[in-house]
Amino acid sequence: MRRLINRLLPKSWRSDAVTIPVIRLQGAIMAGGSQFRPGLSLATTAGLIEKAFAFEAPAVAIAINSPGGSPVQSRLIYKRIRDLATEKNKRVLVFVEDVAASGGYMIALAGDEIIADPSSIVGSIGVVSASFGFPELLKKIGVERRVHTAGQNKSVLDPFRPEKKEDVERLKALQLEVHETFIDMVKERRGPKLKDDPDLFTGLFWTGKRGLDLGLVDTLGDMRGVLKQCYGAKTRLKLISQPRGLFSRFGLFGSKAEPADIAAAAAGGLADAAEQRALWSRYGL
Repeated sequence: MRRLINRLLPKSWRSDAVTIPVIRLQGAIMAGGSQFRPGLSLATTAGLIEKAFAFEAPAVAIAINSPGGSPVQSRLIYKRIRDLATEKNKRVLVFVEDVAASGGYMIALAGDEIIADPSSIVGSIGVVSASFGFPELLKKIGVERRVHTAGQNKSVLDPFRPEKKEDVERLKALQLEVHETFIDMVKERRGPKLKDDPDLFTGLFWTGKRGLDLGLVDTLGDMRGVLKQCYGAKTRLKLISQPRGLFSRFGLFGSKAEPADIAAAAAGGLADAAEQRALWSRYGL
């Protein structure tokens, strides 16, 4: 519609400026998260992504700042971006801010081009599972744990029981499958740009400058500068956002939230915050 109106205007009134929609994907990637600490997931990002691709523009710019998280949600977000890019015939430019590592880098693969700052952190192409073990704690505090299962493997990796070698081997086998899927995605999207480096898929991470040498990113720069170079000096950036009020964010407006529900959400938020803090700290952030 905007283009049609622009054509109908006298030539001297027409604007040759291009407006590029921008979406920001920031935070740890997790299924759901909590009401107080929502993470990145398909559910929390789908509306933004679809709104950006509905915008009348030749491209969509995506700013990513994520230390990773759920491989499933990462791939779902990646796929939604690529599906819409194909459907709408739009170019996708991904800009890495502080970090696009692990699942964050998986999402970045949706870009036709990946642009990073020289000091950005990229890579970490691997899979990690972390937990704690408390096999002696219950004995010390005089508590007996009772677990009843139908199926001999239903309580594998129980943190209150001694770790079993066969359970760890099963977990590692699952991790290898997820890792192979990740590697296949990187090879499919980056193809001949990748350098033959033995450390590329070991889970190591690098600066944007080194990532450029390895073929993990296409160029170094900032969003405004790159977009103006691509689409002209008059290019404008339009941040796409979803308005969220204080009450709707916490799920309290128009609902019968009980104090216990709010307390549970807050407690869940603290756990999510600790998990996210651990993800960020892996990259010195």
